Amino acid sequence: MTALLSMAAFALASSISPGPVNVVALSAGAQHGLAASLRHVTGATVGFTALLLLIGLGLHELLARFPDLIEIVKWAGMGFLLYMACKLAIDNGQLGADKPARGPSFARGAAMQWLNPKAWLASLAGMGAYAAGGDGTLLWQFTALYFVICYLSIASWAYAGTFLRRHLREAKRVRMFNRVMAALLALSALYLLAE
Repeated sequence: MTALLSMAAFALASSISPGPVNVVALSAGAQHGLAASLRHVTGATVGFTALLLLIGLGLHELLARFPDLIEIVKWAGMGFLLYMACKLAIDNGQLGADKPARGPSFARGAAMQWLNPKAWLASLAGMGAYAAGGDGTLLWQFTALYFVICYLSIASWAYAGTFLRRHLREAKRVRMFNRVMAALLALSALYLLAE
């Protein structure tokens, strides 16, 4: 397997697997449609690839010197996931025009990645495996490849959510869906505690 295929396989496995960012993309697609949810997708992708690039450029050395930073990220991420779970759990279930204008956002998508320990671990593992030698070309290739794969992976979750949208015409069903998504986010937060 060539290095690029190996990089692509790593990026796909870590980007498309269920996690808090993908759960939010699914929920955004179901509640707000694909076009609006692409703000979250773009923010999450840019946020992750910025983190990946910074890890590759030397942020890992800072983390080695100050290991408590990872613990801070873990707790902040857990708090952010619980906050988002609460927001979903108390949502009134109204779709479309009755829904407040505040939907998915670029900034929240990016913040989720920076507060997501899975993103930090994937960045550290990926850069350690593919660009640890300090080869700048590999660093940029891996980052560019990861950007495309990450975007398409998260977008596929948002797209799947748009298919659920047609089954969520009633506020009661939306509330039930939101509560399931909230529970998944809360479980993601609790999973961080166990690590």
